[in-house]
Amino acid sequence: MAKEKKRGEGAKLSPFDMPAKAKGEEEESRAPASSRRETQASLDPDPFRDLPEGLVYEEEPRVGVITLSRPQKLNALTFEMYRALRDIFAALRERRHLRAVLLTGEGRGFCSGGDVDDIIGELLKRDPEGLRNFTRLTCDVVANMRACPQPIVAALNGTVAGAGAALALASDLRIASPDAKISFLFVRAGLSAADMAAGWLLPRLVGLGRATELLMLGDTISAEEAQRIGLYNHVVPANKLQEVARALANRLADGPSKGIAVTKETLDRQLSMSLAEALEWDARVQAECMQHPDFREAYDAFLGKRKPKFT
Repeated sequence: MAKEKKRGEGAKLSPFDMPAKAKGEEEESRAPASSRRETQASLDPDPFRDLPEGLVYEEEPRVGVITLSRPQKLNALTFEMYRALRDIFAALRERRHLRAVLLTGEGRGFCSGGDVDDIIGELLKRDPEGLRNFTRLTCDVVANMRACPQPIVAALNGTVAGAGAALALASDLRIASPDAKISFLFVRAGLSAADMAAGWLLPRLVGLGRATELLMLGDTISAEEAQRIGLYNHVVPANKLQEVARALANRLADGPSKGIAVTKETLDRQLSMSLAEALEWDARVQAECMQHPDFREAYDAFLGKRKPKFT
């Protein structure tokens, strides 16, 4: 299967880039966040075309690859990049031929957060509603990443800061190079560090005490320390990063897509469930998985002493 590769050639917006109107970020949907999220998959019928400058999308066999591509600015995010990421992760739900997603950066950084010139200065000019439109947009990126049924592997090739740290955190697995130091910088900008679900996700990975320290102080920690506390899954040599991350994405793509998608959803849901609720959920979704062809395929492969070919 040939690669499909699409690179943004400029800050071009289609009429569908906005949830409701196409006159600017200020007019982004006024509807409640929950109702907007339910319709996000239809925001842009093809969010993979006319990507903004700074994003590259490729399709390898069974794996979608998203590359943040502003290396001269350590892949800092712009308004257009946030919108495109939101829409891409929403649309990936319907790309059933893709079994995993790889998210990475170009150059010596993964993502340094929001672009100071493009975003920060603009936000200072906005009224409260305009500010909420932006914060809802950033949170919708994370919501769509977590709702994406495909597992997301983040290949962290360098600096991971601010919103970049939130993107890494919202991924399912994190593979890092030794240069991938990480920091949750929001508090150093005078803001809440528990942004883009960092306050929900980070304590579940590293514990409440360490999460509180990282978020309240905004300190930078090394890749080795991030791995030690459970924030990174693996740290590998820089020249092996893409190879290892792609191997992991392909290993996930070889697995049972239904079972992996249910596992991802369950990990998110059960963290807020009681034991009784979790057991009831398990009984229901496991019975559903047993009706899926992958369950029969695993059994037939076992009997036939062969590797299963999951759908």
